[in-house]
Amino acid sequence: MPGSKTNELSPAQVLAAVRALPQKSDYVWDGVDEDDRPLNEQELKAGLVAALKKRGRPVGSGSKEQVAIRFDRDVLSAFRGSGPGWQTRMNEALRDWLRTHPLV
Repeated sequence: MPGSKTNELSPAQVLAAVRALPQKSDYVWDGVDEDDRPLNEQELKAGLVAALKKRGRPVGSGSKEQVAIRFDRDVLSAFRGSGPGWQTRMNEALRDWLRTHPLV
């Protein structure tokens, strides 16, 4: 992706870089500005775990296909109004309709 900054370090290289950080005695903190406070060991480990996780959307099941389709506004509004997961519920409603109305 143009302009994106990616980390090309391996997990072992990231771990080595974290271990190579200076000791706490090398930091100077006035105790006032929390943004200047050095990270504690727990915070460093949490950052390492986050750095090693893969980013982006989870891999799909491969059983679904994306299509462009038009629905009446009131139908979409009703499903969207039901909260997160509305697309899955809409899919289940269509599947249920197919069970009771065989097309073939």
